[in-house]
Amino acid sequence: MKNIILVVVILLLSTSYCYAGSKVDGKVMNDAKVKESMNMAIGDGSKANMGSIKMKNSEVGKGGVMTNKADIQKSMNMAIGDKSTANMGSITMDGSKVKGRVLNNAKVNESMNMAVGKGSTANMASITMKNSKVGKGGVVSNKADIQKSMNMAIGDKSTANMGSITMDGSKVKGRVLNNAKVNESMNMAVGKGSTANMASITMKNSKVGKSGMIHNKADIEKSMNMSIGKDSEANMGSISLE
Repeated sequence: MKNIILVVVILLLSTSYCYAGSKVDGKVMNDAKVKESMNMAIGDGSKANMGSIKMKNSEVGKGGVMTNKADIQKSMNMAIGDKSTANMGSITMDGSKVKGRVLNNAKVNESMNMAVGKGSTANMASITMKNSKVGKGGVVSNKADIQKSMNMAIGDKSTANMGSITMDGSKVKGRVLNNAKVNESMNMAVGKGSTANMASITMKNSKVGKSGMIHNKADIEKSMNMSIGKDSEANMGSISLE
């Protein structure tokens, strides 16, 4: 029994970086290779991170730079419970700040990422930031190669992001770049007010500055992006700003 518990703990922690109160003062780098594995978190507010970087109140500072490189094959990542989050091959922040460069490079093949519960979020090969800022030369870059995979969030106000960049409070000061290749894959959000983003950039209060540039390159084949429920929204190969 002890061995089983140990294996579960290793699966939950070994391929990801998690920071709660956060800070850092320059550079956060994660390089993960995951094959034929399962990572799961169960309970309200649960979080399952596979091949990802997750920070909450955030900051990085002094030259910044956050780099996540993930190669995930035939694996499953799942979080079950209200307000649960499942991150696979992704960078997620909350309070944010960085001061230059946020880079995610994820390859996902024949894998599944799922979050189940009200207000749940499933991120696959994506960058999500909330109150945002990046500063000093900016650059938020996401490169995603997703093959025969599924990303799903189920519950009212759920969000499913596949090969996408989503920001909220925003600001950047130069370049937001998303390059996503999606083949024979499905991204789905189910519930009232749910949102499904595939190979897209969505920003809210926005700004980019210092000569700007928001560029989304999407190569999508034989794939489905779906949002089901009242007031739901589905974005495929798109840029949406508010």
